[in-house]
Amino acid sequence: MYQVDYDPRYNVAYIYLQEKTSQVETIQVSAQMNVNIAPDGTIYGIELLNANQQLGADSQGKLIVVNEALGESSEIQLAL
Repeated sequence: MYQVDYDPRYNVAYIYLQEKTSQVETIQVSAQMNVNIAPDGTIYGIELLNANQQLGADSQGKLIVVNEALGESSEIQLAL
């Protein structure tokens, strides 16, 4: 399961790498990034603060997500 949630009100994105099945510890990697890790070292997700900058949105505030395996892409409107 891979999923990206984006909240434009706070300009925060959360990248889910797998379903949370146990208690996780949040580690602050930087002032703009937190990582949730299980006791066994499994990474469950990554939280990005100031997401439009972190995700490299273009000048119109769009993030383009490309699934190379399927040859598909989609656009997500981010806050400017």
